[in-house]
Amino acid sequence: MNAMERQKAEAAGCPICGKPRLEAFKPFCSKRCADIDLNRWLSGVYAVPVKEDEDEDGSHPAEPGEGERS
Repeated sequence: MNAMERQKAEAAGCPICGKPRLEAFKPFCSKRCADIDLNRWLSGVYAVPVKEDEDEDGSHPAEPGEGERS
């Protein structure tokens, strides 16, 4: 990150409410906003989508109904 990008990032407000950031709670403006963000992480609001192509052993996962006996 160059100096200009860093300056823009620091000038941006709190990612939760947009108010100016405080050094004590950086990158947030308050403990409240920091706690809101933590709750979002812990409750699964922030998630990275994953496409599972292979199982851990390298084989393709079975389709629903595949390999079942009747």
